[in-house]
Amino acid sequence: MRDRLVIQSAGPGLIVRVLWFIFLGWWVGAAVSAVAWFLVLTVIGLPFGLWIINRLPSIMTLRPQEATYVVTPYGLVSGVQQRSFLVRAIWFLVVGWWLSGAWMALAYACLITIVLMPVAFWMYGRVGAVTTLYRS
Repeated sequence: MRDRLVIQSAGPGLIVRVLWFIFLGWWVGAAVSAVAWFLVLTVIGLPFGLWIINRLPSIMTLRPQEATYVVTPYGLVSGVQQRSFLVRAIWFLVVGWWLSGAWMALAYACLITIVLMPVAFWMYGRVGAVTTLYRS
């Protein structure tokens, strides 16, 4: 059996995160989402756009990034098995590029209703998976 190791950096406290979201995060997140989606539509900006999309929860709420590794006799390896590059590329070209835009727009609509805010945070946490089938 392989041991899983989850590494999570210590981020700011809950009060700081809530204040960040209330005063900056909700509107910065909207602007960054739009910029990221535009970058995804360009060939040159695609890598940076995907990088931003995978960090949207951190940008909006200062949530620390988490990484999962598996301990092997050879060292640490990524603990999350990704689908093949070809499958992910085809998904992105056929579905991911437009579905991610609709997904982020719907997540933002949920966010501003306040009642559906938990759904919005869940959706923003899965934008990378919607865009490229990225497993975190």
